[in-house]
Amino acid sequence: MADLVSRHNDVIAPVIAFDTDIRAVEAQGIWVTDIEGRRWADFACGTAVANLGHNHPTVVAAAGAQLQRLVHSGCIFRYDSIVEAAERLRRITPDGIEKFAFANSGAEAVEAVVKLARYTSGRQGVITFRGGFHGRTMGSVAYTTSNARYRDGYHPVLGSVFVSPFPHAYRWGMSNDQAIDHSLGELRSMFKHVVTPKNIACFLIELVQGEGGYIPAPSRFIDELRALADEHGILLIYDEVQTGFGRTAEWFASVHYQAKPDLMAMGKGIANGLPLSAYGTTAERIDSWPVGAHGTTFGGNPVATAAAAAVIDVMEGLLPHARELSSHAMRRFHELAERHQTIGDVRGLGLMIGVELVEDRHTRTPDAKAFKHVQQHVLDRDLIIIDCGPDGNVLRFIPALVTTHEELDWAIDLIDDGLGSWETTKG
Repeated sequence: MADLVSRHNDVIAPVIAFDTDIRAVEAQGIWVTDIEGRRWADFACGTAVANLGHNHPTVVAAAGAQLQRLVHSGCIFRYDSIVEAAERLRRITPDGIEKFAFANSGAEAVEAVVKLARYTSGRQGVITFRGGFHGRTMGSVAYTTSNARYRDGYHPVLGSVFVSPFPHAYRWGMSNDQAIDHSLGELRSMFKHVVTPKNIACFLIELVQGEGGYIPAPSRFIDELRALADEHGILLIYDEVQTGFGRTAEWFASVHYQAKPDLMAMGKGIANGLPLSAYGTTAERIDSWPVGAHGTTFGGNPVATAAAAAVIDVMEGLLPHARELSSHAMRRFHELAERHQTIGDVRGLGLMIGVELVEDRHTRTPDAKAFKHVQQHVLDRDLIIIDCGPDGNVLRFIPALVTTHEELDWAIDLIDDGLGSWETTKG
């Protein structure tokens, strides 16, 4: 290990954090194999990307076939895989999301969709919600408030970005309705004291906050946001970069909500590991964005879009299994919460589950040390998990959709053991 890690540290910038020192040489399904032949179950899922598991044969075959035909266009000529990927996206996205463009990463998709909203609305203001994560490029970091350190050293950030509270009933010690009312009250107060609605191009929101702690938005909050958007001519953007492509056991988190978006950003699981993202809106709106107002060299790469089309074809048959896994996992974690005082909250949608670990249930004090203990405990027993939340205390449970019931139970049993070990250590 020391040899590869030291070589890595010698040539790779330390600004990019790695969660483990596993020296991976291959991966298949949920399993990652290192140079010595040891296997780990990847319940980090490539940071919520390998939703079909690693190296899914259908996706690999589609990408491989495309590699033999055409690797790159650079927006010079037309090709079939980008059209086929967009046609499939139209089939699975919410009503009104009709036409698409592609980029390379979630941050790029977010930046592009906000540019589109600003340009076509003629307004420049953006309202985001505290705890949201929308990327770390110089533009998108202005929208990201899941952790203040992501902005360290980069001020001033992009202007005309306003941050409003996201309802977090557990962290605030409120009922769900109280948290919703508080958040809406603060938003309306912002309109009175900080910026008038006529200056706001869009609301930008994650339906389930990802890096911010796996916090689902209450339905009533989203309904009210949709109503406010309609009242004031504001566009509603759903950032479904992490919540898309089966992560919530539906195509998108928006399936769980009545309110539909005006625009959408997508990424992560879209091509099951190949760099690709997308954004979409109505045909009328995107057609009013003139040629040259935005561009890309690698976005919509032929190989990545061929993989994306295959991902959508395969995933359709896996969603029922994902729903079963989700119900079972939620039940198991709620059972664990009854036995482990370290668990303060269990929340999420589908297979996007957050288990918040705390020092004390009454004070709800975040316990990052508990997570680190559990993470190392399960890593020593061949399971990879990662955290989320500004305090690093939320266990992010994101298995691939191809995980079996037996593998799911094995992983949760290891987490159960790790929590028991931590509580014994604490005394």
